[in-house]
Amino acid sequence: MHMADALLSPAVGGTMWVASAGVIACCCRRIKAEFDDRKIPLMGVLGAFIFAAQMINFTIPGTGSSGHIGGGMLLAILLGPSAAFLTIASVLFVQALFFADGGLLALGCNVFNLGFFPCFIAYPLVYRVIAGENPGPKRLVAAAVPAAVVGLQLGALAVIVQTVLSGLSELSFESFLLLMQPIHLAIGIVEGLVTAAVAGFIRRSQPEILAAAVPGRATARGASRNLVFTLAAIAVFVGGVLSWFSSGRPDGLEWALERSTGTGAVEVSEPALHRSLHAVQEQTAVLPDYGFREVPPGLARRAEDDGGSLWPEPDPGTTVSGLVGGLLTLAVALLVGTALKRRTSSG
Repeated sequence: MHMADALLSPAVGGTMWVASAGVIACCCRRIKAEFDDRKIPLMGVLGAFIFAAQMINFTIPGTGSSGHIGGGMLLAILLGPSAAFLTIASVLFVQALFFADGGLLALGCNVFNLGFFPCFIAYPLVYRVIAGENPGPKRLVAAAVPAAVVGLQLGALAVIVQTVLSGLSELSFESFLLLMQPIHLAIGIVEGLVTAAVAGFIRRSQPEILAAAVPGRATARGASRNLVFTLAAIAVFVGGVLSWFSSGRPDGLEWALERSTGTGAVEVSEPALHRSLHAVQEQTAVLPDYGFREVPPGLARRAEDDGGSLWPEPDPGTTVSGLVGGLLTLAVALLVGTALKRRTSSG
């Protein structure tokens, strides 16, 4: 559900940059009042894990589409809403700047759509109400699935509204809505199950992590070294190896855009700002689209011999992207957490 700059007018994109910056500022103030610096390592490894997990698109049967988890709900369950929002913003920043996944003008939209709705709407109003104080495995699933669905449905609706308000394309609000919402319902169900599975694993490993995520609570200790190392190892495996199994089908947003037009292509006007930001992104994206800029000849021949597609595709560019992206996200999230710790100490 990463939006591209081509869908957004400068006015809408700029407005959402301001909105996301405002939420980030509010999160920083809230964290300053209640921050537990023992969360910092967990913010880093979970950011790396979400980066890696978002590289894996899963096929949605019978649709010709695919989807990937957003991760906002999982982060909110494990870190609390404010720390979760800052962590997902770190993930999206790294994706846009170094991998050209989502536009620079669209970054404000993507942060808001994938962060605000799961962290500040779905988590407190759906997940917390159903899960209660100490959820068991069944209640964890019962809470995570509808909360993930609500978060993605609201995020998908926001994409539609932002695109239509921008007025750069000829997309119909009604047809776009009827395609976006059902496909993201399916994605939300899968995300909810994945969220429950990961949160359940951490609940069994260190149950106080879930308790400490509730605003106003703290834990006697942070994430154990074993848990941090385990999550880091999982992130390396997911980004470096499991990413080979990512579906090559268009994701939910791309699929909806193609079918909304009936031609498979969306005609948009391109303001000068878009061209300038695209030029910047071409310079900063070290591994665009999670691969090398030039495909090694051996791999190119293999893909050609296999009809143009391989699955799974053991591509070194994908592996390097997963590892580098995870490290960059880890570094950004740790930097954010450390900066907040210093502000809290000095305040």
